[in-house]
Amino acid sequence: MSNLDWIVENFKKAEEHLHNEYAKLQTWRAHPSLIESVFIEAYGSPQPLKNVASVSVMDAQTISIQPWDKWLLRAIDKAITDANLWFNPQNNGETILIKVPILTEERRRDMVKIAKSLCEDAKISARNIRQEYLKKIKDAEKNKEISEDVAKQEETELQKHIDKANETFEDAFKKKEQDIMKV
Repeated sequence: MSNLDWIVENFKKAEEHLHNEYAKLQTWRAHPSLIESVFIEAYGSPQPLKNVASVSVMDAQTISIQPWDKWLLRAIDKAITDANLWFNPQNNGETILIKVPILTEERRRDMVKIAKSLCEDAKISARNIRQEYLKKIKDAEKNKEISEDVAKQEETELQKHIDKANETFEDAFKKKEQDIMKV
């Protein structure tokens, strides 16, 4: 019955998702992931920004976007403005520059709350994985596929993985909190 590889794989997906969400959480440093979630109306359909332009970091606080088609400059400018990312894109006719603003203390505290919420979401996902696997264990025990002792052993092993995943999520949150609060 032991399907612990399935559990580990799902926890890794949850951890990866948490790290991807944390990468999008704006700190004072410029990073392409801050605007990767923006979709541009181009060629008759919404396109991810990275499909229509080259996104690079000029310095610690400046992101440069160079579209492959200059006709998309306005669409990119508008999409970034409409995305409510607190950025003010500057279009110079060739590229779009985005200055990443320095965070205020209040904004930093708000971002820590958002990071904590993302951590809690990851823990909820771990609990959902646990519930799903416990159901499989109970069904297998009920159908006499495994004994009661094996079921208890599986539950104990599952709890170890849950505890480890939650610890990993907390560590990621603490690291992100320090990163956000660092001036």
